[in-house]
Amino acid sequence: MFKVAIDTHWQLRRADGTPLVPRLTALLVGIQRSGTLAGACRSAGLTYRYAWGLLREGERAFGRTLVESQRGRGAQLTALGERLAWADQRISARLAPMLDSLASEVEAEIERALSHAQPVLRLQASHGFAVETMRQFLVDREIPIDLKYRTSDEVLGALIDRQCDLIGLHLPIGELEAVAAAHYAARIGPDWSVIHLATRRQGLIVAPGNPKRLRGLGDLTRRDLRFVNRQPGSGTRLLFDLVLQRAGIDARAIDGYESAEYTHAAVAAYVGSGMADAGFGLEVPARRFGLGFVPLLTERYFFVCRDEVLHEPVMRDFLAVLGEADLRAKIAQLPGYDPSAAGRIEPARQLFPPRLRTGARRA
Repeated sequence: MFKVAIDTHWQLRRADGTPLVPRLTALLVGIQRSGTLAGACRSAGLTYRYAWGLLREGERAFGRTLVESQRGRGAQLTALGERLAWADQRISARLAPMLDSLASEVEAEIERALSHAQPVLRLQASHGFAVETMRQFLVDREIPIDLKYRTSDEVLGALIDRQCDLIGLHLPIGELEAVAAAHYAARIGPDWSVIHLATRRQGLIVAPGNPKRLRGLGDLTRRDLRFVNRQPGSGTRLLFDLVLQRAGIDARAIDGYESAEYTHAAVAAYVGSGMADAGFGLEVPARRFGLGFVPLLTERYFFVCRDEVLHEPVMRDFLAVLGEADLRAKIAQLPGYDPSAAGRIEPARQLFPPRLRTGARRA
């Protein structure tokens, strides 16, 4: 089995089109994450002397200081340096899931072209960090998978049309579960099954130290708050709308409600760059970017498939991976995730009972 890697890369250019200080942004991101020039050099694979040369060249080009060094306190980016570093983070956060999907698609095409190719498991799912981890385990074990990241509404349509074998969905645990399940229930087949992966926390992603002192949803209507939302059709956007309704909050009172980012990481990067004060999303990207997180609820992330697919050899291989202790241990390291139920199978009617299907809203 071949693995395809596609990386995000962007480059600053002068007005005449010539490159401006190649590798500068990678160095700035390294300083932002490590707090030292030495640490940034190690992560970027640069010598200390070369890194200083990059910084000086960049500062000459912009006419501004990019990094401030203080004895005993490491290195700190200036406002311009922070802008450049967060631009890199936002680009990667927005594009990485799309590129992962494309890489998986190319891998599947290569496998199909080989005479000894195995059947490929076609998975469409809303983006999640446990899914990223699981995909890596499947690749390492040479189990062919064609993974596409799409919205929750889109993947359900794909399973109905038999464009895939398996889809990923998520539902909140608690009082919102029934109303969230009703959003999908009318399109859930009677002979479908659910395969659990993990539970995970969703909440407010805020700036480091939570300087705006956000405690809950009611704070989002404050005049000094800027919010960044997820795109319509995503499961997280549906969930956010439901928690607003439960709290009796008018979405129109939130500055930024109509904005849209397409991944949890992109929401976190948007907040980290200072373009918003808060967003709604998972705990993982908040912790990875050094941001604050206000937990609001826990949800289940699971897969849905037709019962007939459960007996296919590639699905048995997939289920075997979900049962591995190493995979559970890796997912458990993700902030806010609990994989203790990974691999458990139950009829879809347990989460989407028939009573929800009558009059359920079509997506």
